[in-house]
Amino acid sequence: MLNTFTQTIHIPGTLAANITVTYKLPMDVQLVHVSACGSNTNDGILDVGPSTDTDGYLDSVSIGDGAVPSEFDRDDFVGSQYPHIVAGTIIVITLDYDGAAGTATANFTCVLTFTEG
Repeated sequence: MLNTFTQTIHIPGTLAANITVTYKLPMDVQLVHVSACGSNTNDGILDVGPSTDTDGYLDSVSIGDGAVPSEFDRDDFVGSQYPHIVAGTIIVITLDYDGAAGTATANFTCVLTFTEG
């Protein structure tokens, strides 16, 4: 079985602006699953990708409402493939907190699941 691990992001409160989270991993990985939601009925839109193409892994997907996450996997990723991410790549997670001027996201949570290699 491959080594699997998660990266969890949680931003409490009702958002008043878009958020961007960036980080690097010390080894090559594959992104195999993403889940994301707000605690309210919201219009949040999520992008995930490298800093060179910030929607290159997951492009403009709606997050879940009422603390019920939307889930995204291979079929939802750009190119319908698990993204292979080289060690040291800057990973960027961007949330448009209210979509097209809709309802702001409250208590945003996003979990990314990776396999090593």
